[in-house]
Amino acid sequence: MSESSSDTQTLPSRDELNAELLPVPEPPELPPTPEPPGTDNILAHALSLVKGKRGGDLAAVLLVGSGARRALTTHSDLNFIVLVKGHDEGREVLRIADRLVDIRYWSAKAVEDDLPHSPRLTPLLRKARVLFEHEALGTKLVDKAQQRFRHGPPQAGMAEKIRLKADCQHLLGKAEDLAAQPATSAYILSLFFEELLQAFFRVRGLWITAPVDLPRFAASRDATFGELADRFLTSPTLPARFDAGRQLLQHVFKDIPNPQRAD
Repeated sequence: MSESSSDTQTLPSRDELNAELLPVPEPPELPPTPEPPGTDNILAHALSLVKGKRGGDLAAVLLVGSGARRALTTHSDLNFIVLVKGHDEGREVLRIADRLVDIRYWSAKAVEDDLPHSPRLTPLLRKARVLFEHEALGTKLVDKAQQRFRHGPPQAGMAEKIRLKADCQHLLGKAEDLAAQPATSAYILSLFFEELLQAFFRVRGLWITAPVDLPRFAASRDATFGELADRFLTSPTLPARFDAGRQLLQHVFKDIPNPQRAD
């Protein structure tokens, strides 16, 4: 018992152990790193520019797209719809800090009139974020878009479907005609696919989604379309892409007649 007590007395204390430790030097002070403006700063700056430019003509400023959905990525643009009281419409693209800001000026009256009939305005506006408004015009428009969305898109008539088919046929045929110029042909094929995606939604009676989601959403609704689209996008040669494009065209417009011949 006495031996154990003696050993305990010879153990170093905490203070004695700490005394053996070398002092840790303080890290050197680094110069402050300037932080780029955040999204809120960019929105505030853009809003200030719009207010200064349009003044009393301004009815509402809406943020749409990925910024409104809070789904911004590193390279996302910020998209504004500026509703004006007159008819002085237009578009400008600015760079603020590290973001491109795309501003479209639209007549408030024209947007309100087109909303019940446009397949694109409703999905664009229903998730818009109101940054500024006069007499709650922006809020009322977003509410109308949300109500309109629940009723489904305006149905495409047969004449519109035939026109969509003719437009896609024209682009695919043009790409095939220019096969000897691979870069030009590939570019026209990309236009063809964009047009075909839009047509898919109109012919099927679906609301058009955000551009980045179009292929995935279409594939989720139609597995055959998804497989053909994947072949079209990944085929390594132009002839293979032409073949996949013709099958896509046939699949999307299988119940749609060709334009009437007049000869």
